[in-house]
Amino acid sequence: QVQLTESGGGLVRTGDSLSLSCVASGRTASTSHMGWVRQAPGKEREWVASANWDGVSFYYADSVKGRFAISRDNAKNTIYLQMNSLKPEDTGVYICGSSRALLTPRRATEFDSWGQGTQVTVSS
Repeated sequence: QVQLTESGGGLVRTGDSLSLSCVASGRTASTSHMGWVRQAPGKEREWVASANWDGVSFYYADSVKGRFAISRDNAKNTIYLQMNSLKPEDTGVYICGSSRALLTPRRATEFDSWGQGTQVTVSS
């Protein structure tokens, strides 16, 4: 099992930038795919972005492509999500996930471990 701890959320204005971090620990942390999902009030979890286990391949939801960038530091078992040009619809709890599946997750349901989440609020 992988333990995940997020940090970096906050309250920002439309057009601002914000960076999130997620540290993974556990025996399989270094060989797990990792990514981010978000959940707005009253809505289902939405996949945002993923990085494969060795930090070579990255994937994005269409809603964030060109504005968000995911990166991975394998030496620190940490992933980052740089969020630029934020919009009010980006508001939600951002949750870090990991997966030991063969393919890198591209749906919220494809992760098997979760962090507690960090709140991101974008005001208009």
